[in-house]
Order: sequence, then C-alpha cells, then structure tokens
Amino acid sequence: MENIKSLFTIKQSVGVWSVRYNHSHDQLVLTASSDSRLILSNMVSISSEPFGHLVDEEELSEGEENHQEDKGKEPLKDSVVSTYEEHEDSVYAAEWSSADPWLFASLSYDGRLVINRVPRALKYHILL
Repeated sequence: MENIKSLFTIKQSVGVWSVRYNHSHDQLVLTASSDSRLILSNMVSISSEPFGHLVDEEELSEGEENHQEDKGKEPLKDSVVSTYEEHEDSVYAAEWSSADPWLFASLSYDGRLVINRVPRALKYHILL
C-alpha cells in the first residue's frame, strides 16, 4: 500500500462530514462537522500560488525593485479564519459557489441552508 502524506490537520474534536477547498483560491478550506459548526480556514502552506509570486522580477526596473521590497507585506500563516455557528444540528455539506469565489453555503441535518461570504479583510489581503 502506498503511503499518503497528510497536507494539514483539521483540529475538530467531533466527526467532520465535509471538507471543500476553494477552486479559485485553494488556500481557503471549509470543514463541516457534527458539532453544528462550519469552519473556514486559510491554509497558505498548501496553496498552489505561493505568497509573493504575483510580480515578475524581470519586469521591474532597479528603482521599482527597491520600492517593491519596501512595500513587502507580512505573509499569512495557516489559521482558522472564522467559525460559523448558525446551524442547530450537524452540518453535513459545505460547498463553494461556482459563480462567486468568495461565497459559500452549508447545509445541516435539520434542512437549514446558510450562505456566507469570506470576510472582506481576508479577501483583500489575498487579492492585494
């Protein structure tokens, strides 16, 4: 049998029913669990777009290079961004919107559908 490498650990003390990553920004991960919570995590360590690789160094002049280094912002670390507790029963499904990469939904055993957005501060930190 082939060894499988664990990319990250979900720290929840109850059963996790669903894990979904965002197809546009794959560091964003949703986990739905039987404790009626939905957790949004920012897992930058598994992202396919490494931090700081959006600007091609060959396109910068010498003056722009120095300015670019001064502007450096602190990279995010793997973390739980938000815990959503709007459900009253086990959350069995979580899905990202195919139309809006910042929108996601969760469905619980009691039939409640909850729609949420990625927090604005995180959205702009990812984009800018």
